[in-house]
Amino acid sequence: MNDLHLPQTPNTPAVTTDLATGVVTMAGDSYPENPFEFFQPLIDWIDGFLHRQSGPLSLVLDLVYLNTSSIRAMMDIFDRMEEAHRAGAKVSVRWSYDPENERVGELAEEFREDCTFPFLIEPRF
Repeated sequence: MNDLHLPQTPNTPAVTTDLATGVVTMAGDSYPENPFEFFQPLIDWIDGFLHRQSGPLSLVLDLVYLNTSSIRAMMDIFDRMEEAHRAGAKVSVRWSYDPENERVGELAEEFREDCTFPFLIEPRF
């Protein structure tokens, strides 16, 4: 399994995975032209990590804007994490956001409501 290093573009976030630490970082705007093409490698990586590794998985997010298809993809990721959590895996999310962008903070809160694993939302100053 290889780590992902996707550079940020005007319409996709930077994505980095670290197999050794179990940390996935995403930062930037997310409104890809082809959401399946963009998110599928990340979803496959997370699935592979959750099925092959015994260590914790942490998502570190600093997302500015998400379109509807990106929100669906994040729901898929959080559903996978929730399933793994219920099976005993250690998973967590830390989502930083600009406090002037209330919509992203509210979106993070909506995601957190459906998750029983640790899900920290913190304004970035």
